[in-house]
Amino acid sequence: MESGNHDARADLVAGRTALGIELGSTRIKACLVGARHDVLATGSSTWENELVDGHWSYSLDAVWSGLRDAVGGLLSEIERSYGVRPVVGCLGVSAMMHGYLAFDASDQLLVPFRTWRDTTTGQAAAELTDLFGVNIPLRWSVAHYRQALLDAEPHVPRVRHLTTLAGYVHWQLTGERVLGVGDASGMFPIGPGTGDYDSELLKRFDLLTGPESPALGELLPRVLAAGRPAGVLTEQGSALLDPTGTLHAGIPCCPPEGDAGTGMVATNSVAPRSGNVSVGTSVFAMVVLERALQRVHDEVDVVTTPAGDPVAMVHCNNGASELGAWAKVFGEFAAALGLAYDDDAIFAALLHAAGAGAPDAGGVLAYNFLAGEPVAGLVEGRPLVARTPGSRLSLGNLARAQVYGVFATLALGMKVLAEEQVAVDKMFAHGGIFRTEGVAQRALAAALEVPVTVGDTAAEGGAWGIAVLAAYLRDGGTEPLTDYLAREVFADASEHVADPNAAEVAGFTSYLARFTAGLPTQQAAAESIR
Repeated sequence: MESGNHDARADLVAGRTALGIELGSTRIKACLVGARHDVLATGSSTWENELVDGHWSYSLDAVWSGLRDAVGGLLSEIERSYGVRPVVGCLGVSAMMHGYLAFDASDQLLVPFRTWRDTTTGQAAAELTDLFGVNIPLRWSVAHYRQALLDAEPHVPRVRHLTTLAGYVHWQLTGERVLGVGDASGMFPIGPGTGDYDSELLKRFDLLTGPESPALGELLPRVLAAGRPAGVLTEQGSALLDPTGTLHAGIPCCPPEGDAGTGMVATNSVAPRSGNVSVGTSVFAMVVLERALQRVHDEVDVVTTPAGDPVAMVHCNNGASELGAWAKVFGEFAAALGLAYDDDAIFAALLHAAGAGAPDAGGVLAYNFLAGEPVAGLVEGRPLVARTPGSRLSLGNLARAQVYGVFATLALGMKVLAEEQVAVDKMFAHGGIFRTEGVAQRALAAALEVPVTVGDTAAEGGAWGIAVLAAYLRDGGTEPLTDYLAREVFADASEHVADPNAAEVAGFTSYLARFTAGLPTQQAAAESIR
């Protein structure tokens, strides 16, 4: 038996393991790491959001069936690979940030879960931004709650508890109504240097809503920084997550975090002047700030790292979903020709074709707007491929246009940080699009005009990141998170750096100019295509 396998088996038997679970926008993933934070096994399931009464949503039944499938797949992989039932030493839960989960005094969900993808909160977000003097985006939980108040929705008088998706799952597993500070910062602003909700802004909100509404602070989860104990897995929680009983009650749990925070951990970008880009259904960039921003910007909201340090976030509702849809089309075409390839092979072929396309995508434009896009000023989206008669349509140019489309709106938002002279030494990137080496990484480097680093854990992403945060709790959680990551997790990490290529920077710049000029077609499409 190889020594690495022996060490893994020893970790599994002795409980020197950490389990991370992340509920992403298209995949629910479980990741078990060993004593050295190496991945021992993974499991996953897929799910899709749906429009429910005009709101993007996932059912709570789908939450639990997906979690059981992901955890069950991980346990089966361990049994096949190592022939043991693992002892899990610690546990963490992460999920999509923001959104609206409202419960009554009997802990019953009052309306279906409303996700970050909703663009129905414009009136509330604008009102709160003016009231607070900080940007409150459409997707933040407080914007959802305020909009429900403004619309006099029947459920509002019964609201007694608000949380995020990660907070909900953690609550059901442990009985604790808590939230990691990074995830909490997408519910309500965190006070500078406090690690807790901004008390002055809470007072302003309560004065706005009046004495007939409960104090907002009483509705929000308690805030915890990374490394703080956040309860243990209960018998009921164990049964929800793992009907086989392998995950026993009593497992210590770290504070639940949002996918932005776990992405920062997964890319070792929690120190000032570091940043990361996460690509999935949405795409967002996080830059850890050295100083406060000078002005309020609609394109940028300020959240925190899991340790509570301020972060500038540029969040775009639309990421790689449209690129994935095109990959599926080409897969169906291959099947029609009698050729059988798995999804990863088709996606890789499409990305390799993009790498061979012209630096400016040959004049082809791709808009990836499946939903509204606040950064681009769009309430609704309509995916489009557009080109002039003189453009050069080829597989490579179409594929490159789709890849550029993933990063185009992000590049628009990042220009605001450049104007604020926010310093970033290099950007780390993670998400499934980076599994195919080089292509998307180089495109992102061209879009942001900074070096882009991808590590070996890029495809594991947030599930690995929350497992690391669970291990940080297990290991004491007392030293600064930046030091722990540098010393214990990334000291020997393998990284691949792509510097901006001059030809691709020029090509993307040309593409972005045409993309921006063509944005009115999106508004027209939303109005005319129903």
